[in-house]
Amino acid sequence: MPPLFEEIDSQPSPLGEISLRKRVIPVLGPEPIWEVKLGEEFLMSSMFVEAEEQLAHLGLAALARDDARVVVGGLGLGYTAVAALAHTRVSELLVVDALATVIHWHEQELVPLGKVLNADARARFVLGNFFDLAMNPAKGFDPATPGRQFDAILLDIDHSPSEFLNAQNAEFYSVENLSRMAGQLAPGGVFAMWSQNAPDEKFSALLGEVFSEVSAHLVSFYNPFQQVDAINSVYVCRRSG
Repeated sequence: MPPLFEEIDSQPSPLGEISLRKRVIPVLGPEPIWEVKLGEEFLMSSMFVEAEEQLAHLGLAALARDDARVVVGGLGLGYTAVAALAHTRVSELLVVDALATVIHWHEQELVPLGKVLNADARARFVLGNFFDLAMNPAKGFDPATPGRQFDAILLDIDHSPSEFLNAQNAEFYSVENLSRMAGQLAPGGVFAMWSQNAPDEKFSALLGEVFSEVSAHLVSFYNPFQQVDAINSVYVCRRSG
């Protein structure tokens, strides 16, 4: 019988100790649940991935072009990136993450979706701070080609536009810095962002000062621990073009 709990890896990071674990909860079935913790805080779980996947599906559905070049901000357990690659219109995918440990887990296939990402020639990992790169369009997201534009940017790092994984991320959520990121989108390009909360009207209004079209989508999913339906949201924005 496999162990009910196993810590796969734990490493220091600039944000604190980050760990990868898997566990089996017999009442929920035999399949292991994969989890990432930062210190004592749960960052992500393979139990709750609907909104991460919908971030890719909703964002790319709003993109009216083929041969799409896509950036994913935040690798995590890989669900947004793999969902994006399910779209045959995606020709290139850069996955930006600030934590070398998280990229290592995927490169070494310590997480289940690492094998999927490694096998797809369209996907490439970029070690870097998404927010620093977003606010520096002259440098941009691709270290091989500074300043290039992309067709979609999909962001899943902070908990919400007002609850930050790192307090320094707060400066990104302004008209000035969102505009800097928007400048890295090709005309008609799409920016989509996940939030753990229901849509925030003030943030939607802020996005409306930068983008020509803004919509917010509710994503519901079942939480078996609380035995209720939970909600996240996905903002989808289009640059004029």
